[in-house]
Amino acid sequence: MKITSAQFVMSNSDVAKCPKETLPEYAFIGRSNVGKSSLINMLVDRKGLAKTSGRPGKTQLINHFKINDNWFLVDLPGYGYAKVSKAAKKTFQQYITQYFLQRNQLVCGFVLVDIRHEPQKIDLEFMEWLGTNGIPFALIFTKADKLKPAVLESQVNAYLQVLLETAWEEAPPYFVTSSANRMGRETVLEYIDSINKQVTKTP
Repeated sequence: MKITSAQFVMSNSDVAKCPKETLPEYAFIGRSNVGKSSLINMLVDRKGLAKTSGRPGKTQLINHFKINDNWFLVDLPGYGYAKVSKAAKKTFQQYITQYFLQRNQLVCGFVLVDIRHEPQKIDLEFMEWLGTNGIPFALIFTKADKLKPAVLESQVNAYLQVLLETAWEEAPPYFVTSSANRMGRETVLEYIDSINKQVTKTP
């Protein structure tokens, strides 16, 4: 998929106020220090489209970006270690949950995890929640450039094994990426493109 346009549309904390268009949506979410904004900017090839920050928790709203005028990329608040108040975290959790449960336009969520670390309980629990609620999702491993190839492969395999040993009969689709060297960009975009073609088919 070639990205020809990427436009910020709106930010809000009310699912009912999200865009009324019926275009397919892809939601990106992960712990607040996972490199989500950098990944989004890399995917759409637009520096600064999603706001990056050295302070985790910068994203605090549901952010809609229209891509190629035919699908939405949705940047959701990170969960986990954001330096925000407990009240703010509770609010984030509420409208993140509402978005995934109520947004009919959502066709796939992307759960981002830092491949340098062991599987985190909060990530595993969130993926299990998505599965329990029948919400399609794929896994994106970030920061792959930080590891040597052999270690990277071992980490990915170990992570997938943990999934299979816990709540999953088979691993979800997954992608290994790096915002620094654009690793995985084409495969993620091809995956989105393939889903777009399926959901826009006419009977």
